[in-house]
Amino acid sequence: MTTSMQDIQLSLFSEIKEDGVKKQKKAKLGRYERIKRELEEGNKDLYKIFVEVKSTSSPLIPYTFVDLFCGAGGMTQGLVAAGLQPIASVEINPIASATYIRNFRKCHHFCGEIETFNPTNWLKDIYSAEVHLVVGGPPCQGFSVAGKRNPNDARNRLFQEFVRIVSEIRPWYVVMENVPGILTIKNGSVKKAICDAFTAIGYPNISIAILESADYGVPQIRPRAIFIANRFGIHNPYPKAQLIPKDYNPIESSICDLPAYKSIPEINHQWTRHSPEYMERLAKVPPGGSLYETYIDAFKRQYPGKPSMTIKENHGGTHIHPYLNRVISAREMARLQTFPDSFIFEGSMKKAMWQIGNAVPPRLAECIGYALVPYLNAIASSTQVVVNPCEEKLVFD
Repeated sequence: MTTSMQDIQLSLFSEIKEDGVKKQKKAKLGRYERIKRELEEGNKDLYKIFVEVKSTSSPLIPYTFVDLFCGAGGMTQGLVAAGLQPIASVEINPIASATYIRNFRKCHHFCGEIETFNPTNWLKDIYSAEVHLVVGGPPCQGFSVAGKRNPNDARNRLFQEFVRIVSEIRPWYVVMENVPGILTIKNGSVKKAICDAFTAIGYPNISIAILESADYGVPQIRPRAIFIANRFGIHNPYPKAQLIPKDYNPIESSICDLPAYKSIPEINHQWTRHSPEYMERLAKVPPGGSLYETYIDAFKRQYPGKPSMTIKENHGGTHIHPYLNRVISAREMARLQTFPDSFIFEGSMKKAMWQIGNAVPPRLAECIGYALVPYLNAIASSTQVVVNPCEEKLVFD
């Protein structure tokens, strides 16, 4: 990289505006607002409740959880911050598994196909009598219409494995996350099939909400569909939003102190190397614009002063830095996801980016955990009376 290219970074946007190379686009927030609004307006769910997130809520007992399709461990990182304890995790990818093991050494990790995971034997081997929470983000796009399932679709099979494990473990609560688009596939039949599957195993009162990560302090626009269910017929708590759009944390709040062009491999601060000619092309991309005409959702310039666009891995080509003529680094991606710098990702730079781009923002998971703790405490302090094998009633002291 030439010194001259680095010296002109902060003047690039004014040059773009004056020369009219490309018109700067306006930041778009609330990509899934319509789905979210329709979900809430048509809501007849008496079990869904939004609660104030209080980090002072302490678990009465050590609440344990199992993380399925855990990836690098974004969900686990957040729940640990909320005071919950991971006891088992499942992930098929060996590099993501290596990252998970490195960062959660006390959790018993299973690296392999989820079909071969036997939760009963596994929990018996690690001397765990009860699991309070099962979480995960299985692929769910394999459903066909009207709740009928395509047995040849691997994604549908993986979701069924998630349901199988929940049915065998029978946790107090289940939390499943996915992209918001899952709610509208096949005119909502996929959403219905998911709910029907949980109802069939004794979790009939499942709730759904779209949570925007930026509402909880994540410096990134990243909405997620969150399914929550319990087997006691009590509320399914969701964290209330903590910020409104005008107060969202901007991208600079997380990445401004990292070196502009000096990599730090020890903390994954690495990015795709660019030639001087490539950097000149990047210099002409305005905020919101893409380097490529035919791949407009890739290599996009981040907006200064706004939360990051949803970060993703694109074969080493992540979104473009808001000020510099390079793509953002793996560590910058991790910070935008709210991973601490102490959380190190195994594998190559591209593999690290892939893991980060697929993760649940830990801060979002932390807020979900804080919302759950008072309800887990209520269950822990109650007397459980078995009504039938698929339903339980709580009598509170």
